[in-house]
Amino acid sequence: MGECLDGKVAVVTGSGGGIGRGIVLAMAQEGARVIVNDLGCSPKGDGEDAQMADAVVSEIRLAGGEAAANYESIATVDGAQRLVEQAIDCFGRIDILVNNAGITRVNMLWDMTEEEWDAVIATNLKGPWACTKAAAPHMIEQRSGRIINFSSDMSLRGGTGVSPYSASKAGVLGLTITSALELGVYGITVNAIWPGARSRFREAGADWRGKYKLELPASDGPRRPQRALDPEDVAPIVVYLARDEAKDINAQIFRASAGNISRVSAIGAQQAVSKEGRWTQAELTETVPKELTPGLENPAPASDDPVWRWMV
Repeated sequence: MGECLDGKVAVVTGSGGGIGRGIVLAMAQEGARVIVNDLGCSPKGDGEDAQMADAVVSEIRLAGGEAAANYESIATVDGAQRLVEQAIDCFGRIDILVNNAGITRVNMLWDMTEEEWDAVIATNLKGPWACTKAAAPHMIEQRSGRIINFSSDMSLRGGTGVSPYSASKAGVLGLTITSALELGVYGITVNAIWPGARSRFREAGADWRGKYKLELPASDGPRRPQRALDPEDVAPIVVYLARDEAKDINAQIFRASAGNISRVSAIGAQQAVSKEGRWTQAELTETVPKELTPGLENPAPASDDPVWRWMV
């Protein structure tokens, strides 16, 4: 057992499996007392299974850690409030909130139903807001806290068939930065993670691709063997951001995949031009292709026989 988080209390949503499970195990190993939250639903948000959270709690306790299970849906303010209240009731405080829980629904945007859209937005975007809203007053009173939100690189690069997922994860970035500005003055940091790991989401559209003739991205030929994308490899940077030593890391985005960790800028000019006064269309006709978009390729060019790439 380590001591990096000794005395801390952590709430991790969606921690009954995958990346979330890796995070609560790592935090418990570093001395944190943890609330393992998981509704036990499918990647689409269907069903409930308390055994997922219970199994992780048992694993932590067998290793000598302290943990309690929570089965609330974080897609409602009431559910998020009860989750945070359980941490206070069980362990007396909340120091760390990891908003990891997420679902997806796979469909082209013109076929996406309102129910599918609303379900993803409620869990992936409203959930982190609701949990942050519930935890913030306690952290403000303590004048300390760590909030780590899970976004995705799809927030900026998109993906075929996942419009609510991409939109929700982009929203998480905005929520992260604004929350960081609002809460930072109270000693609370808010950062975001772009994870790269094996996930049940990868198979969420397996029975759907044929309808739109979706193709998996083509191989670029033989490659050197790469390390497996183990969900537990995402946990170390999350644990680090939860430590006292990370008190000045705020409003940042980190990508974590296998052994690779990078700090990402969501905003930044790739090419830029400037002039005195307002641009004319004649000037833009001349300037844009040469200065702003040289070599730019359309990722989805028009076609009489469209074939989409899956999760590009």
